[in-house]
Amino acid sequence: MSKIAPTSIPRRGLLLVMSSPSGAGKTTLSRKLLAADSNIAMSVSVTTRKPRPGEVDGKDYHFIDQATFEKMVAAGELLEWATVFGNSYGTPKKPVEEALAKGRDVLFDIDWQGTQQLAQAMEDDLVRVFILPPNAETLRDRLIGRAQDSSSVVAKRMAEAPREISHWPEYDYVVVNDDADAAHLKVTAILTAERLRRRRQVGLTDFVRVMMKDL
Repeated sequence: MSKIAPTSIPRRGLLLVMSSPSGAGKTTLSRKLLAADSNIAMSVSVTTRKPRPGEVDGKDYHFIDQATFEKMVAAGELLEWATVFGNSYGTPKKPVEEALAKGRDVLFDIDWQGTQQLAQAMEDDLVRVFILPPNAETLRDRLIGRAQDSSSVVAKRMAEAPREISHWPEYDYVVVNDDADAAHLKVTAILTAERLRRRRQVGLTDFVRVMMKDL
């Protein structure tokens, strides 16, 4: 019996957004997804904040000054932007649009404000996932344990958490991150299902037409 080659139907890429209160684990889940799936890449945002230890310009973020950021906003070069804890963040438009056209997916680690703006700009391409911690105590422990912020910043992030969490109904999916491996599997399942949506399989009409001729 001859082996049938796998079928590849051209599709449009998607925008996968993962949002959460700080410390809920979305960065860990993002890294797991990127390591496991070669067809999705992280959107590299521009930001006015200073690099954290180990961060690389052009890989983790494009680190720019406030004046440059404001010029990009004025020129319409950002899909979304927001100011969080005194620092500005934004998503460059051009690389995202190019990736989608090539059938590649783009991962976003942004807050609810950025997600709302992204929905206004590219609603049909957007898949929104909100990551929740299992409880407040775990959220606090994770913020303290990552040792990236001072005690005053941790306190600010905890104070901000209720407002961030209140936006969970705006998302398509909600994943409780009580175990990183289990949460990763859930996010992977979401991505797989969304890639199979009929409207994203732009080559499906031609595929069916050719098949029908052979019937």
